[in-house]
Amino acid sequence: MPIKDLRNTTEISNIAHNAQEPIFITNNGYSDLVIMSSELYDKYVKINRIDQAIFESGQEITNESEAVDAQLVFAELEKKHFE
Repeated sequence: MPIKDLRNTTEISNIAHNAQEPIFITNNGYSDLVIMSSELYDKYVKINRIDQAIFESGQEITNESEAVDAQLVFAELEKKHFE
């Protein structure tokens, strides 16, 4: 969508909410901005957090960090929060 079309904000809002996809705005034929609904943005943030957690876990494995027994961790959390 060309940048000159940003004048019609209601239409852009409707497109963003209905399509649930980013809208790429161009300026002089080049990519300039991305507009999306807040719901879609929240979804992307959540996905990014999950991807970051997976990446960090992989880094810990690569750096030979000590593994922790999940059952032990959950038992300690349950004791701390529910006893």
